[in-house]
Amino acid sequence: MKLRSLLAGLAACLIAGAASAQTPPSHIRGTIASLDGQTLIVATREGPKASIALADKTNIATMKKLDLSAITPGSFIGTAAQPGKDGQLEAMEVLVFPEAGRGTGEGHYDWDLAPGTSMTNANVDAAVQSTSGRELTLSYKGGSVKVTVPPGVPVVTPAPATRADLVPGAPVFVVARHEADGTLSALFVAVGKDGVAPPM
Repeated sequence: MKLRSLLAGLAACLIAGAASAQTPPSHIRGTIASLDGQTLIVATREGPKASIALADKTNIATMKKLDLSAITPGSFIGTAAQPGKDGQLEAMEVLVFPEAGRGTGEGHYDWDLAPGTSMTNANVDAAVQSTSGRELTLSYKGGSVKVTVPPGVPVVTPAPATRADLVPGAPVFVVARHEADGTLSALFVAVGKDGVAPPM
């Protein structure tokens, strides 16, 4: 039940980020400075600290490391990628969804991990090993793309976490909604644990 709730929350965040033309949720990356009651303070990768309100039902996840061999035909994955030297997409990270998460945020859209990056949540139609890494053919509703996963790229899968995991110094990726009063409210929090940082 916890995993299904977590995946539903992640799906809502991804879809909202891709579809909203007005004020899409913010993606906040950095490390936890503190957790004070319902307020999470994050030292962002850009420098300033962000104050983010947590709700009782805020979805919190951790990431577990997987081997590259976990990406097989039939897997449903999410991958942030950037154009390589030959123009083909090169993965910067891969998240392998549990079967219960199949279809989560399906599609291909702009992402903000780095300038010019995209996010593709799709089914793996083919996975072929090459000298440059694992070459994936991905299909989603309305299209398909090819992505190369170079050696050493983080490959992870989500697992439920709790507020006890939100400790100072832990790396985090937060999807936060902008409230009318200018404050931020967390929709989804991925926190690093056991040496595995959220790569999104």
